Amino acid sequence: MNNSLRIGRVFGVPLSVHWTVPLLVVLFGYSLGSQTLPAWLPGRSATAYTVAGLAGALLLLLSLLAHETAHALTARRKGIPVHDVTLWALGGVTRMDRPSAPGAAFLVAVSGPLASLAVGGAALGAGMGLAAGPGWAVPTAVLLWLGWVNLLVAVFNLLPAAPLDGGRVVQALMWWRTGDRERAERAAGRGGQILGILLVALGWLAVLRGSWSGLWLAVLGFFVIVVANAERRQASLATALGGVRAADVMAGPVETAPDWITVQRYFDEPSASPAHGHHSDVPLLDFEGRPSGLLQVPRLSAIPVARRETLRLRDVAVPLSRCTTCAPDDLLENVLKNVRPRGGGLPILVMDGGLLAGIVTAGDLDRLAQRRMLRGDGTG
Repeated sequence: MNNSLRIGRVFGVPLSVHWTVPLLVVLFGYSLGSQTLPAWLPGRSATAYTVAGLAGALLLLLSLLAHETAHALTARRKGIPVHDVTLWALGGVTRMDRPSAPGAAFLVAVSGPLASLAVGGAALGAGMGLAAGPGWAVPTAVLLWLGWVNLLVAVFNLLPAAPLDGGRVVQALMWWRTGDRERAERAAGRGGQILGILLVALGWLAVLRGSWSGLWLAVLGFFVIVVANAERRQASLATALGGVRAADVMAGPVETAPDWITVQRYFDEPSASPAHGHHSDVPLLDFEGRPSGLLQVPRLSAIPVARRETLRLRDVAVPLSRCTTCAPDDLLENVLKNVRPRGGGLPILVMDGGLLAGIVTAGDLDRLAQRRMLRGDGTG
C-alpha cells in the first residue's frame, strides 16, 4: 500500500487512497454507464448514462469504505490498535495489530462482510422504493446495481481463503479449536494460494473466450496468491522467532557510511564509504559515531547528477526516527510488530547505548526460519 495519499480520518482512523482508486472509479463507472445501464434502460441520453455511471462508482467506493470501517471499529472495540485504512483498486486494506484471541479475530473478520450485506440490503430496499415513483428509473437502476454488487462483495469475501475475510473466519475458528495460531494461519494461507490459482485460471479462460473482464479476475487472483504466500511465510516466521532476541540474529560489525559526505563523493570514492557496492541498505553515522539514518542505496541513482554535489547522504536517507530500531535483548517477535513499512521498515537497527551494535535484515530472518524448520522447531 505504498504510494498512497493520506486524505483524512474516518472515526479517528487515518484514511489513505491508493493511486489505483481513480482506476477503480473509471472502470466501474465506464462499465455501469456504457454497458449495464444501457442494457437495463435503453433510450437514455449519453449524459444520463455517464453521470449515473460515475455516481454508481463513487457510491461503490463509499460502500467499500464502509466495509473497511467496520473492520477498524470492531478491532478498536476489542482493544486491537488500528493503524490506518487504505482504499485501492481491489477494495480496501485495514492495517491493525494481530488479534490476541480467536474470538476477537472472528468478530473483526465477519464485521466487514456483514457491513457489505447491510449496505447491499439498504441499497436494494431503496431502489425498490424509488421504483414506485415516476421518473426515477435511472437512480433506481444505480441503487439496484449497487445493492447486488455489495452482496457479491460480501459473498466473495466470505470464501474460506486468506487474505479474504472468510479465510480470517476459518483461521479464527481453527485457532479456537486447536489453540495453535500459526497452524491456523498457515492453513488459511494454503486456502488462499489455491483460490488465487483458480481465479487466475478462470480469468484467463474468460479472456481466451473474448471477455476482457477476465483480466480483472486474473489480477485479483494474482493478488490473492501473493498475499497468501506472504501470510504463510509470516506465520512460519512467527513460529521461528519465538523467544529469539535481536542479539541472537543480528549481524555485526556493521559496514556504515558517514552521513556528512555528498552523494557524488559516495559514488566517486569507495574508500570514503566502505559499504558502497556491497549492501542495498547502509546505516549512516554522524560525526560522533552515532546512527543518524538509513541510506537506501538503489534510490541514489534517481538523484539528478546536478544535485549530487550538494546533497549529503543524510539529506536523502531515511532518518533514524523513521527506522525500525531495538535493543539487543528485545524479542524479535515484538520488534516486528512495530516495523514501519512506510519508513525504514527492514532492516532493523540494533542499538546499544545510542551506538549501533548490529543489524537484522530480511535475509537474516529467512535464514533463521529455514534453520529452525530444518531442525524441526517449526513447520512450514
